[in-house]
Amino acid sequence: MSASKAMDELRRRHPLQRLESPSRGFSGVLHVMGLLSFYTSFKFLTDNPNLINDSYGWHLQYLTIIGLSIATTCFIFGLFADITSSHLLFTIKNYLALVAAPIEILISMLYWGLRAIDTSLVIPPDLPMLPVLADFGFHLFPALLLAADVVLLSPPWPTSPTNPNASAIMLTASTMISFSYWYWIELCYSHNGFYPYPIFALLNTLQRVGLFAMSGIMFWMVGSGLRWIYAVVNGIEEKEKGE
Repeated sequence: MSASKAMDELRRRHPLQRLESPSRGFSGVLHVMGLLSFYTSFKFLTDNPNLINDSYGWHLQYLTIIGLSIATTCFIFGLFADITSSHLLFTIKNYLALVAAPIEILISMLYWGLRAIDTSLVIPPDLPMLPVLADFGFHLFPALLLAADVVLLSPPWPTSPTNPNASAIMLTASTMISFSYWYWIELCYSHNGFYPYPIFALLNTLQRVGLFAMSGIMFWMVGSGLRWIYAVVNGIEEKEKGE
């Protein structure tokens, strides 16, 4: 293989990527499947309107829908990268996935964990229960799809070599995201008079601060866990081994 071909191959696929991406093979199929799943979830919101549709903030009051929006944007860039083999679009997808994947996994953990304790903590009594498939579409499939994208189709962190400040960057980002969401739901509450998740109404201000701080820490832990799983599945770059 000539030097130029080797460079093209390296640019297209990092040595630690488990599967080729961007590509019109598995990578393209995964991104198409993800976008179809996300579209179905958004369509469910418009086909089954409730009081949230007409309230301030629409369904974007829910972390679930914010995460789904980021995941959709991430997979759109991923699919266009697959179609065009654009390294720029692929890089954008990878950085979006650094936020989208931990958020979706955290959403699944919090939602199913709280539902196991008491369904009324996450679903208001005046709203109907979601059908099982729709529930999975909102609270399970995105986490599985984003995790597969990060572990199988992305380079590490996603720069090469791995950023030595990766853990600190993730902790800072997770804290900012958590408290930005807190500000957003308080703004929505000031207009609507209710919180999107009933658990927020059961807590006082100090307890909500604690909840969002804990969520930020969990976000950081999920991101770190993804990086650990990536290393287990794909290995570690040689430069990292010597550090």
